[in-house]
Amino acid sequence: MDLQDLRQKIDEIDDELIRLFEQRMDIAAEIAQHKKANNLPIYDPARERQKLHDLSAKVKIERQAYIDALYILIFELSRSEQEKVINPDSEVV
Repeated sequence: MDLQDLRQKIDEIDDELIRLFEQRMDIAAEIAQHKKANNLPIYDPARERQKLHDLSAKVKIERQAYIDALYILIFELSRSEQEKVINPDSEVV
């Protein structure tokens, strides 16, 4: 397989990641509605710690730090999305 073929595979994976990210953010918005209706906080550090632990266990040990970094960012973006839903006038990005 040549470099162009490998890059094409990466492009296809990126397209799928974008589709899944959009889905995840849509669900984060739904979670925000639930949290708002039930007066729950956006940030749930225990849930995030457990989720990071579970995700890290699913990858090779040499990639665990990468998964942690990726999901810490995803959690931050999800909290930002939830903040937008709960407080639409917020300047959170």
